[in-house]
Amino acid sequence: MSRSTKSAASSKIDIRGVAARARVSIATVSRTINHVPTVDPALAKRVWKAVKELNYFPNTQARALVSGRSRLFGLIVSEITNPFFPELIQQFEAIAVQHGYEILLGSTSYDAAKTEQCVRRMLERKVDGVAVMTFGIEELLLNRFEEGDIPTVFIDLGPSTPHSRTISVDYQQGITEAIQHLAALGHRDIAFLSGPLRMHSAQARSDAFARAMQQAGLVTRPEWMLEGTHTLDGGRDAMQRMLKTRRWPTAIVCSNDVTAIGVQHALFDARLRVPEDFSLVGFDDIHLAEYTIPPLTTVRMASEDLAHAAIGTLLEMLGTAEAAAGTPVPTHLIVRQTTGSPRTNATAARATGRKSPVKH
Repeated sequence: MSRSTKSAASSKIDIRGVAARARVSIATVSRTINHVPTVDPALAKRVWKAVKELNYFPNTQARALVSGRSRLFGLIVSEITNPFFPELIQQFEAIAVQHGYEILLGSTSYDAAKTEQCVRRMLERKVDGVAVMTFGIEELLLNRFEEGDIPTVFIDLGPSTPHSRTISVDYQQGITEAIQHLAALGHRDIAFLSGPLRMHSAQARSDAFARAMQQAGLVTRPEWMLEGTHTLDGGRDAMQRMLKTRRWPTAIVCSNDVTAIGVQHALFDARLRVPEDFSLVGFDDIHLAEYTIPPLTTVRMASEDLAHAAIGTLLEMLGTAEAAAGTPVPTHLIVRQTTGSPRTNATAARATGRKSPVKH
């Protein structure tokens, strides 16, 4: 049989053909491909085997009309340029597909008009649920999901409504581990570069840093608490501002990895080295963190954990899964090569506002 003939034949296969091949009823095939959990596992296995052998592609639009559900999850992220979000999107899509859902993606770039456009597209496509993975957004626009009775999941902080849930992240654990690690290395002067403090997650990470410093018996200096933008440029610019001050810290903790990479660039331009002149810790553990030079010590917040929590919560709200435990998404320190003991001669350099000498 030629490829074109085979393709034409497979295109004529319908649910009746699958039922005949699997030796089950049409209703069983329908329930199986719609991921109804009460289907007998042995029958479901036969159905999926027949689907594969016949190269059958279910008509998702027809399924949506019959079931009253689109089998679509909306996913709203802040920006594609931050490597954390593509990693999150990849994990979210993979887990959604495992549960028989496709995703409709929207990126806001922290812009109210783009956010409104994302909301409109998702309402028009009648998504079954929405995960708002933005770490800061105009919640007022998202009241429209509530009006449409669409389950919505937020990170950190969201509207308190009957159709919304919030996933919490344990920022404190990982940041406390970072401060304890630096303190054990001998650091006492530690700075923090935050994200935009109007964002809930950036403020939460900043607060976690202050608490961790207090628990370690260390002083948090206001001049070493700089607000950034969670971007490469923001990290570079904040570090350049810090290098102009008279007194320097020996270690810097950043609110995300992208900021930390920007800091590395500023220090390279200033002919300063990590960790010889400054120890550096990021947050997120994006894949790129392993490949910076030197590899970045960072607090890991797994995108896979966030995706599992978001989809699990949406499925629970839709009544197709058991209630999740509700435990916060964990964070923990990953030690690589950007942290070390503070340099002895860095103290004198900070006292005079000069750069530490660079060894060759």
